[in-house]
Amino acid sequence: MRTRWIIGWSLMIMMAEALEPISTSLAVGIAAALTGFLARYPNVLYYFQECCRPEWISYNKTGLEADLESKLFGQHVASRVVLKAVSGFMNNENPKKPLVLSLHGWTGTGKNFVSQLIANNIYQRGMSSGFVHLFTATAHFQHEAELEVYKSQLQQWIKGNVSACPRSMFVFDEMDKMHPGLIDSIKPYLDFYEVLDGVSYRQAIFIFLSNAGGENIVQVALDFWKAGKEREEIELKHLEEALSLSVFNNKNSGFWHSSLIEKNMVDYFVPFLPLEYKHVVQCGRAEMISKGHKPNEEAVEQMAHDMSYFPREERVFSVQGCKVISSRLNFYI
Repeated sequence: MRTRWIIGWSLMIMMAEALEPISTSLAVGIAAALTGFLARYPNVLYYFQECCRPEWISYNKTGLEADLESKLFGQHVASRVVLKAVSGFMNNENPKKPLVLSLHGWTGTGKNFVSQLIANNIYQRGMSSGFVHLFTATAHFQHEAELEVYKSQLQQWIKGNVSACPRSMFVFDEMDKMHPGLIDSIKPYLDFYEVLDGVSYRQAIFIFLSNAGGENIVQVALDFWKAGKEREEIELKHLEEALSLSVFNNKNSGFWHSSLIEKNMVDYFVPFLPLEYKHVVQCGRAEMISKGHKPNEEAVEQMAHDMSYFPREERVFSVQGCKVISSRLNFYI
C-alpha cells in the first residue's frame, strides 16, 4: 500500500511540473493533503476496493437464516443442514478442514440458488466477489483428453486463490457431467492438513452441485407420500447414506469411486426434494415481486397448473421445479 502512495505522489509531482506555477502549487498542496489523509486513515481504501478483510467478508447468520426461510421453498431438510453447516464453520475461528458441501437433487429444486444465498451472506459482493469462484463442467472441463491438464490447472487455480485469500469459496456446478477422477485432484486441499506447501486451506468453502442421486431423493419423497406421511417428516437420515452411496457408484456423477467420498472429505450430502404445486406457486409469486410486479395470483396459479407433474395421474411433484419460472411467467403476466 505504501508503494501505491509513493507512485501516486510521483505521478502528481510529474503532472504538477507540466502546469503553470499557481496550478503547480495547488496540485502539490492537494497531493500533500491526500498523502497526509491516507497516512492518518490507512484503512480507508479498504472500503472502496474489495479485499480479503472483514469489511468485505463477514458472515451474516441472521441474513442467511431469513433468506432460506423466505426465499427457498419446499426444502426444509436442505435449509436446516446448510444453515447449521455454514454457521458452525464460519463461527469456528480454527476449523480443522475446509467446509465441503455436496448439494444433490433434480434441476430446478434450488441448488444453485442456495450457493448464491451462502455467497450473499458471506461476501459483500455475493457471487460477483473476486473471492467466489464458479466452475462448470461443460464450460471449464469439456474435453476428456485434456484431463491431466485440467487437474493441474484446477490445483493451480485453487492454490493461487486461497493464497490470495484464505476465505475463498469454490462452487463446482454440473458435477454429474464432470469427468471421473478430475475432482480427486483437489483432495489434498480438502483434507485435515494444517498447511500444505505453505498454504492453509482450512478457511475455504467448497460446494458441489449435482443432479446425481436425484432419483433416490425422489423415491424417498414418493414413498413418504404413498404412505400418507407429511413431507416435513423427511429427515436427513432418511437420505444421506443412500445418497452418498448412489453418487459414489454412479459413473455419471463426477464422484464415481472418488477418494473424496471414500476418505470422508465431504462434510454433508445435502438433498433437495422434488417440488410440489404449492412450491411452484410460491416461486412464481416471488419471481413477480422480484420483477417489480404486484403478485397476480390468477396468473401464477395458471402458470403452475400448466407445468408438468408426476406421477402423471396424481400430479404431485413438479418435473421442472422452479427452473423455468422466470421465462414462463412472462407469458402469463
